[in-house]
Amino acid sequence: MTYIELLSPARNLECGLAAVDHGADAVYIGAAKYGARASAGNSVQDIATLCKYAHQFKVKVYVTVNTILYDDELQDTQDLIWELYRVGVDALIVQDLALLKLKLPPIPLHASTQMDNQTPEKSVALKELGYKQIVLARELSLEQIRQIHQAVPDVPLEAFVHGALCVSYSGRCYASEYCFGRSANRGECAQFCRLPFTLEDSNGESIVEDKYLLSLRDMNRSKHLEEMMDAGVRSFKIEGRLKNVSYVKNITAYYRQQIDAVLRRRTEYQRSSLGEEEFFFTPDPSRSFSRGFTNYFLHGRTDDLASPDTPKSRGQMVGRVKEVRPGCIIVAGTTPFSNGDGLCFMDAQGQLQGFRVNRVEGNHLYPAEMPDVKKGDTLWRNYDQQWEKIMARDTAVRKIPLHFTLSEAEDGFELKALVQGGNECILNFQAEHQLARTDQTAGITDLLSKLGDTIYYAKDVEICFSQPWFIPRSMLADWRRSLIEKLMNNNVTYRDDVSKIQSQKVSEKASCFNFNISNRLSRQFVADTCGTPPSDALEVTGKLADGLPLMTCRFCLRYQMGWCPKFHHVKSPYKEPYFLCSKDGRRFRLEFDCKNCEMKVFHA
Repeated sequence: MTYIELLSPARNLECGLAAVDHGADAVYIGAAKYGARASAGNSVQDIATLCKYAHQFKVKVYVTVNTILYDDELQDTQDLIWELYRVGVDALIVQDLALLKLKLPPIPLHASTQMDNQTPEKSVALKELGYKQIVLARELSLEQIRQIHQAVPDVPLEAFVHGALCVSYSGRCYASEYCFGRSANRGECAQFCRLPFTLEDSNGESIVEDKYLLSLRDMNRSKHLEEMMDAGVRSFKIEGRLKNVSYVKNITAYYRQQIDAVLRRRTEYQRSSLGEEEFFFTPDPSRSFSRGFTNYFLHGRTDDLASPDTPKSRGQMVGRVKEVRPGCIIVAGTTPFSNGDGLCFMDAQGQLQGFRVNRVEGNHLYPAEMPDVKKGDTLWRNYDQQWEKIMARDTAVRKIPLHFTLSEAEDGFELKALVQGGNECILNFQAEHQLARTDQTAGITDLLSKLGDTIYYAKDVEICFSQPWFIPRSMLADWRRSLIEKLMNNNVTYRDDVSKIQSQKVSEKASCFNFNISNRLSRQFVADTCGTPPSDALEVTGKLADGLPLMTCRFCLRYQMGWCPKFHHVKSPYKEPYFLCSKDGRRFRLEFDCKNCEMKVFHA
């Protein structure tokens, strides 16, 4: 049996609990420090609370400790990991190689996408070093994923399926640190790729002016989950540790439904956690934050990657401007609106502008402040007042189905609960066998099914009596209560068994781990394991290593402009090299590596 995991993000405890309720099989969350989203930290106590709740459903909790570390942080990191282990955390998502040399508890380590996991060779090396799950680079195609799975078939592969995209390979973006002193590898990315740029050629001629040329759409692979499973993906990851609880609820519920639809057809795949969800809304990814969607290289290079007009969420398209009157906008379309909706449109300069709707009368909208919209303009809704009201309520309940069997025993009765997943709990109760005057089946079934606000529901009740025995309702209720308490007390932390990771020589074909080295233990690891002299990270030296680009991207502006010699066979009318020019006067040279189908960004 192959287990499939839906992995959801948690900015905080509220989001983590919501992720569990809405169908996550695992949740990833940052601790107070050393996570790659510095502004999404959580206390050990909150993480302990999340573990206790999640483990009832056999949902795992992964904590991100995926920044690079400095020497004076190593002991603190080690102490933090021991705390996380003691409260029940199931695994750590990590980047820094120093963790392989710290004195850690026997907790599984997952190789973060920040480690740039792109090749079968790198994946074999990670397996040899003891990593228990590998988070793949977002840029990989199905065929590349399949090749990695064939190289490490017994290591679960984790792949992103939804959410925001970095234009650079994760772990290989140094633009934020270089330009603003905010390290992406330390969880402080300044989102350089969401800034506006002008593209110039080597003669200084403007090609594109003041556009968000490195800003990508958001990933949405919901229609490709089955083929990703067949390629070897076992953990389907939703991006969003900075997103709010409404996003977590909606996107988790949506992917739960999509994955379950595959699992019903493909019985060789099975869900990795327990429970069934009931949703009190219709999940719809178009109603959560997005910049438009792309499946991002899953089937190779496509034309739907970029979002050059805005780095912000436009939301759903809700109609076109039919008429503009003083203080009023009339919309063509059938979409209902609400007081408080936020709408946006592209102005004459190609910039996204927004406004708030103060009052609605049918398709007549009365903005709080009249925007400069024109007849025919497309309107999007990026804040849906009614939707947010729905999402602020209780929107899901998750319960574990169980099968009750009540049987007679020599000196009383036996009550058994068979829980989803195969676990069972049995209790025997001494009681006198008394014949009932009437059939008790309906009453017994009804009483055993009343499980209240527990995490269980009775899917069915089987009564195995040779005669219609009478059991007082109060006695039967006590038996049911005792059995459920025993089930609850049997909940355990679902950690994988792990052996201690040892530093060892990796395969000769393995990719070198010599990048983002920021402490003495990672330097020692590279020297011992790879047999190569390490070079220190930009964060340590304050300067880029010779020849190292600020960004290495699968996304390519030359392709985007229609001038790719490999795909378009069209010669550009502009002289290379091209330069990205930011509003603060900085210039960044572009280099196109056609052999590897990559674009590199260098400081000019």
